[in-house]
Amino acid sequence: MKKLLAFTAAAASAMAISAPAYAARDYVWVAGSSTVFPFSTRVAENYAKKTGKKAPKVESLGTGGGIKLFCGGVGDAFPDIANASRPMKKSEFDACAAKGVKDIVQIKIGFDGIVVATDKDGADYNFKTEHLYLGLAANVLRQGKFVKNPYQTWDEIGAGLPGNRINVYGPPPTSGTRDAFVELAIEAGARKFPTAEELRSNNEKKFKEVVDPLRKDGWVDAGENDNAIVGTLTKTPGSLGVFGWSYLEENMDKIKGAAVNGVKPTSNTIADGSYPLARSLYIYVKKANIGVTQGLQEYLNEFVSDAATGKGGYLASRGLISLPASQHEGQKAIAQKLTPMARPAS
Repeated sequence: MKKLLAFTAAAASAMAISAPAYAARDYVWVAGSSTVFPFSTRVAENYAKKTGKKAPKVESLGTGGGIKLFCGGVGDAFPDIANASRPMKKSEFDACAAKGVKDIVQIKIGFDGIVVATDKDGADYNFKTEHLYLGLAANVLRQGKFVKNPYQTWDEIGAGLPGNRINVYGPPPTSGTRDAFVELAIEAGARKFPTAEELRSNNEKKFKEVVDPLRKDGWVDAGENDNAIVGTLTKTPGSLGVFGWSYLEENMDKIKGAAVNGVKPTSNTIADGSYPLARSLYIYVKKANIGVTQGLQEYLNEFVSDAATGKGGYLASRGLISLPASQHEGQKAIAQKLTPMARPAS
């Protein structure tokens, strides 16, 4: 009998050692982009109402911060889903793999635009992308050479721009909105100049090293709370803010968006791509957590449903621009089949 008890205790001990060092969570954990945050939160609310299960935990950490946490490892100490306002990078995908996070499912949920906004009673701006580059980059071209940004007011950069001091509140380096703004506005603006375009053609890494850093005396990292930036614009006359379209749409009684290359941000111009600062939004899901984290598949189903992200879905009221019907159906299929994404090219 003693031998049997000893064997049973030893077996139990061995099972404890070999079993996973975590228990399945009874709620879904989502972290990442501040732009995707209001959409994930709304889906979480509807999911909880429909299923009666505990509402998912949704955190706004920025795209980079969310993916880093998501890729930190497997188990309940790490999020099930990462929100992103840009595609996952190859380096992030590799970091995930190094920590055992594999079979990642990428879902495109819709479109968004990055806006440059000001107080509703402030001056009107009609930027070209080269104006945004010259106004906000740390290093700008003058007489064919890159120099420290000397410009202090917008009218020094472009005829017809207001004479306000260059003072822009925007997201920090961990933000996907920041990454996308640098690519779509700063890099695109720099490429209008032959010297910068030649550098990019010959050495893209050097191009990014020179062009991408934003100035520290005219750009203010304002954190991941885009609503806080909206509040700052109404209290700081002449200032500008950079954030996602949904925050402009929700606050049109207080702020207004600037035109870029002659196009104003609207749901239509973002959807058809005519607005230069339009981008796609994503969620990344750990396939291994489906069936382990309670409610994860149901939450994913709710996110890709016609009611949520379909044309006229409830996320449209939060500012999400829906995918074309064929693309939406394709993303629903990926969510059902849990098709893992390929390693990104860059």
